[in-house]
Amino acid sequence: MTARPLPALEEHRPETGLERYRWPLLFLGLIAVYLLFRHAWPAWATIPPEAWTERLPLPYFVFGEGFLPSLTFPGSNIADWFNAIVTFLREHEIFGLFVFKDFTRWLGGLTVYPLDFAEALVISGFPHRSIKIPFEIPAVPWVAAVGLAAILGYYAAGWRIALLAGGSLAYFALFNLWKPAMTTLSLVLVAAPIAAGIGLGLGILALKYRWLEKALWPILNLMQALPHFGYLIPVVVFVGLAHRSGAIATILFAVPVMAKVTMVALRSVPQEVMEAGVMAGCTPRQMLWSVRIPAARHTLMVGINQVIMLCLAMQVISSFIGARGLGIDLLFRLQNLQLGRALEIGIAIVLMAITLDRLSQALAEKEPEHRPEGPFWVVHPYLTAAGVVFLVGGLLAAFLPEAARLPRAMTISVGRSIDPVIKDVVAALYDPLSFIRDTLPAYVLVPLRDFFKAIPWTVFMALLALAGWRLGGWRMAAVVTLYVVFIVLSSWWTEFMVTTFLVFSAVVICVLFGFPLAVWASRRDSTTRAIAFLCDTFQTFPSFIYLIPCVMLFQVGTVSQLLAIVLYSAIPVVRYTVLGLRGVPQHIIEGAITSGCTPAQILWKVRMPIAVPEIMLGLNQTIMFGLFMVMIAGFIGGNNDLAREIFKAKAQNDAGLALLLALNVAFLGLATDRLIQAWAAERKKQLGLD
Repeated sequence: MTARPLPALEEHRPETGLERYRWPLLFLGLIAVYLLFRHAWPAWATIPPEAWTERLPLPYFVFGEGFLPSLTFPGSNIADWFNAIVTFLREHEIFGLFVFKDFTRWLGGLTVYPLDFAEALVISGFPHRSIKIPFEIPAVPWVAAVGLAAILGYYAAGWRIALLAGGSLAYFALFNLWKPAMTTLSLVLVAAPIAAGIGLGLGILALKYRWLEKALWPILNLMQALPHFGYLIPVVVFVGLAHRSGAIATILFAVPVMAKVTMVALRSVPQEVMEAGVMAGCTPRQMLWSVRIPAARHTLMVGINQVIMLCLAMQVISSFIGARGLGIDLLFRLQNLQLGRALEIGIAIVLMAITLDRLSQALAEKEPEHRPEGPFWVVHPYLTAAGVVFLVGGLLAAFLPEAARLPRAMTISVGRSIDPVIKDVVAALYDPLSFIRDTLPAYVLVPLRDFFKAIPWTVFMALLALAGWRLGGWRMAAVVTLYVVFIVLSSWWTEFMVTTFLVFSAVVICVLFGFPLAVWASRRDSTTRAIAFLCDTFQTFPSFIYLIPCVMLFQVGTVSQLLAIVLYSAIPVVRYTVLGLRGVPQHIIEGAITSGCTPAQILWKVRMPIAVPEIMLGLNQTIMFGLFMVMIAGFIGGNNDLAREIFKAKAQNDAGLALLLALNVAFLGLATDRLIQAWAAERKKQLGLD
C-alpha cells in the first residue's frame, strides 16, 4: 500500500507596501477625485432632486385605487407611504369586525389594571368600592417602604445595597417626590416583567423554529437601532396620549433586548449539559424548563437587568406622550429653566436607576442558599423581618399620619436655594463659558457642519459601499447601499447629514479624551476598578439626566447638544478599551517582557494590536449611543437635524413622517454596526482569537 503524498504547502508571499495599503489608498483616491472635480459634480449627484423624493409611485399592489379613496394620488414620498399604512390600520375594518386601532387600544387598556393596582399599592390605597369590602385599605406607608427596600437590599448583597435602597426611598419622601417617584417605579415594575416575558417567549419560540429566529433577528436589530421617539408617535396614534401609552412604548422598547439575550443564552448552553439531560430521560419540555433555562440563568438575569434599565430610561422619555412620573416633572422644570428643582428630580431618577441596577445585578449573581431547619422565622428570616417592618409601619401610619405620607411642610426642597448658586457659578465662569459658546461653533462646528452638508450622497454611498465590499463582499456592500438609498429617497438628506455631523463630532471628542483615559486606567488594578465603577454608575443614568449640566453651563444651543451627546456616548469607548487592554493573555505579555520590550513597546506593539477588535466594538457602541442621544439632545439643540424634524412630527401627530425619520437614524446605525462588527471579526480571525 503506497502512502498518499502530503499536499504541497502554498508558498506565502509577503505583501508589498502598495498591496498592504491598497484599500486605504482606494478610499483616499475616491475622496481626492471628489475634491478635484467637486465644482463639476452634477447637482443631482450632490443633493437628491425633488423629483426623486416627492413623486414616488404609491404601491397600489398593497393599497389599490378604491381601497383607500383619499390616498389615490399618482405619486408621493416615503412618508406618505407610511401614512397610508397608518391610515389603513386606523380606518380599515379587519374582517368587517374591528379596526386595528381598536385592537391596540384594547391592548393598551389591559395595562391600566396592573398600573392602577401598583399605584394604589404605594400611593393612593384601595377604596372600598374598588375591592368590594366595607373598609378602605391604605397604601404602604413610606416608612414601611423604606424598611422593606432596605431588607431587600440586605438580602441581595449586604448592608451597602440596603443603605442605597432604603436611602433612595427616603430621599423621595423627604424631597416631596414620593408620588411621582412611585408612579415611575410602578410603571417600571409593571412594564419590565411584561417585556421580559414577551422577550423570553419569543426567544423560546425562536429556539424551536430556526426560520422564526432568522426572521426575528433583523427585525429585533432594527427595533434596537430605532431611537426612542421612533416608538412614541406611532404609540400615540394607535393607543392615545395617556399614561398607558408610556407603558406600551416602554414595553416595546425593552422587548428586543430580552428576546436577543434569550436566543443567545439558550443556544449557548454547553453540549455536555444537554447530553446529561438526554441521558436522564428528560422530555422536550423538561429539557427546556429544567435544563436549558436553569443553565442559562445567569445570562437571562443579565437580560432582565438590561430590561429594567431600558424601561426606566424609556419611562422618563415617555413623558412626551403623557406618561406620569418623574420624567414629566423634569421636562416641565427644564422647559421653564428651573434648574435647581430639575437637579433634585434628576438626583431622584439617578438614585432610582442605580438602586434598580444594583439590586437586579445582585439578585442575578446570588446563588441559592441552603435553608436551615426550624421555625418559620429561622427558615425565612428576611420574610419575617419584612413582615415585622410592614406591621410596625402600618401601626405607625395608623396613629401618626406623617408616617404614612409626609406633609409638604415637613419635606425639604433646596431647588430655590440652588438656583442662585447655579447663577453665581455660571456668572463666575462666564468668560470661559462664553468663549467656548461663541468660539467653538463659529470656528469649528459651523464649518464642519457645512462640510458635512456639502458631501454628495453619491460620495457618501460610494464610501460605505466600498467599505462593505472590503469587509463582507458584495452582499454587505449591497445592504449598506440599500440603507443609503432609502435615506436618499426619504427627502431628508441635508438633515440626515447634519445628524451625521453631530454624531461624528461627538464620537471624535469621545475618542480623544476617552482613549487616553482608558489607557491610563488599564495600567493598574486600582484605577481599572475605579473607572469600571464610574462607567457602571454613569451608564445607569437615563439619557435625559445628561441635559441638566449642559443647560446649566451652556444654556441651549449646539454646544449644549454636542456636550450632552459626548457625556452619554463616552462610556463604551472607555469601557471596551480597558476591557481589551486588560484582556490580553498574560503569556503574551510575559513573552514580550522576556524579549526585552519596554512598557511603551508592550502597549503599542503587543497590547494595542490585540485589543483593537474590542476597541472597535466600543467605538461601535459609542456611535449607537450617539445616535440615541442626538434625538434626545435635539430638545436643547439649535440645529436643523433629524431630531428637530421628529419634534415637529410629534407636534403635528404625523406618525408616518416620525417613523421615516427614525428609520433614517436606525439605518445609519445599522450600516456602521455591520461594518465595524465585520471588521472586528476579521481582525480577531487574523489574530487567532476566535
